[in-house]
Amino acid sequence: MSNKHIPNRIAIIPARSGSKGLKDKNIRPLNGKTLMAYSIDAAVKSGAFSTVFVSTDSELYAKIAIDNGADAHFLRTQENSADNSSSWDAVREVIRHFESENVFFDEIMLLQPTSPLRTSEDILQAIKVFTDKKAMVVESLTEMDHSPLWSNTLPEDGSMDSFFNEFSNLPRQALPRYYRENGAIYLLKREVLDKEDQEMFAEKCFAYIMPRERSIDIDVELDFRIAEVMMSATE
Repeated sequence: MSNKHIPNRIAIIPARSGSKGLKDKNIRPLNGKTLMAYSIDAAVKSGAFSTVFVSTDSELYAKIAIDNGADAHFLRTQENSADNSSSWDAVREVIRHFESENVFFDEIMLLQPTSPLRTSEDILQAIKVFTDKKAMVVESLTEMDHSPLWSNTLPEDGSMDSFFNEFSNLPRQALPRYYRENGAIYLLKREVLDKEDQEMFAEKCFAYIMPRERSIDIDVELDFRIAEVMMSATE
């Protein structure tokens, strides 16, 4: 008989201490809480995970994560904390560490800490899509603010002689909807993680559509300001 204990689902929040754009972005206060606390809170409140884990290279970040209700009982390696390391490198490291402790997960959700407006309901709805579609992967998208059909390139001299096209005078309602990744939610089967990054989304991948007002991705100072305004509007 196997002695493997297989919890159903883990949420992993990658929060390394280095940040090129905004110093200590992941623990920066936003409306009274650190940025990463919003992702921890949403994951815990959803009740959908046996473990909510923060992957970080910082003892300080780990303590903040634990104080906010997450697990952070081991730190990320230096190899997976470099500027060129991907979030998926961090996720694989977490899963392999747990498996070395004889703890196994069927499903993995990656929650970027830079999406503080993502809610527990978004998490649960993404899981519902995952279950209903019998998906291998679900990723959150949001509708684009402006259709790319209204866009074009410009020559070096800035001439707009060829800028407009057959879509330029059409109203937004007459154009097809376009969507973009918003970086808030990635949910996948454990076996998908064994694939190369570029192959992970090739099979049975479905979209969970989030509204634009919850799709803020914190990258620059202006994003913080917009998030503060959005949060104040919903209080």
